[in-house]
Amino acid sequence: MKFRVIISLFLFAASSLFIIGAGRGDGYGPFKPQYLSFLIPKGWPKPATNYFEKNRLTEQGFQLGKKLFYDSRLSKDREVSCAGCHQPFGAFATFDHDLSHGVNNSFTTRNAPALMNLAWMQNFHWDGAINHLEVQPLGPLTAANEMGQTLDSILFFLKSDTAYRRMFKAAFGDPSISSQRMLWALAQFTGSLVTANSKYDRVMNGQDTFSNFEKNGYRHFKNNCAGCHKEPLFTDNSFRNNGISLNRFKDAGRQLVTGLSSDSLKFKVPSLRNIQLTYPYMHDGSIFSVPQVLDHYISKINIHQPG
Repeated sequence: MKFRVIISLFLFAASSLFIIGAGRGDGYGPFKPQYLSFLIPKGWPKPATNYFEKNRLTEQGFQLGKKLFYDSRLSKDREVSCAGCHQPFGAFATFDHDLSHGVNNSFTTRNAPALMNLAWMQNFHWDGAINHLEVQPLGPLTAANEMGQTLDSILFFLKSDTAYRRMFKAAFGDPSISSQRMLWALAQFTGSLVTANSKYDRVMNGQDTFSNFEKNGYRHFKNNCAGCHKEPLFTDNSFRNNGISLNRFKDAGRQLVTGLSSDSLKFKVPSLRNIQLTYPYMHDGSIFSVPQVLDHYISKINIHQPG
């Protein structure tokens, strides 16, 4: 029990509010967009992929992506938005439900992962089936048990909407609406969701100090958890078998992508940032508290429990 409490106190210190990882820049060009600079938090590595090299961040593109993200009219039944599963009050994850909801009151087979610090990722979804930030939305937009739409139907709707025509013109210089531009805008919004202002970050930057309990928790975390949940992102973005049994959906994880038996039941290591807001945990949402997660790893993975 003491070990679980100590680790939990440290993980709470690694939770933070979201900040937008961009800063205003000088606008230029014929349609004068407000260009933004992607800001890398102090002490963080540069993203391995520069998603905004060709898809330049702008205030107009960000706002368009935000509108698309929250718009339930993009789904087949006009009831489900991206934010319906990636809920802002749950750190852009599915909050309090084990499985995410889809159109026509359907359920998905997994718990939607939190959308944070995506610019540092090179593969997406629990099984890593998608390898680019801009392509990531295609899965949920078109999956029958998520938003259930076709790109043609989405584009028809966007082109018929006066507000969207105006916003696409503001973001890209003309009112032409395409799937590529839609995905660019969504990438600008989701890629700018950076969380790096927790107590942990302030301590690392010399602006705060851990309590004695938090110091002890941090020490145990580094000894037992940091091998997979590498700082400062609190994930190494690898795929691992964490002892969760094959569920009723026969979800084999990474093996579904690679076809390799060695990848059976391997899932992407999630970030522990904002962990107090992202329950339930694991790809299937089967664990509802941090102490239960620690109990699982102590019993199934045999991490060291200090005396």
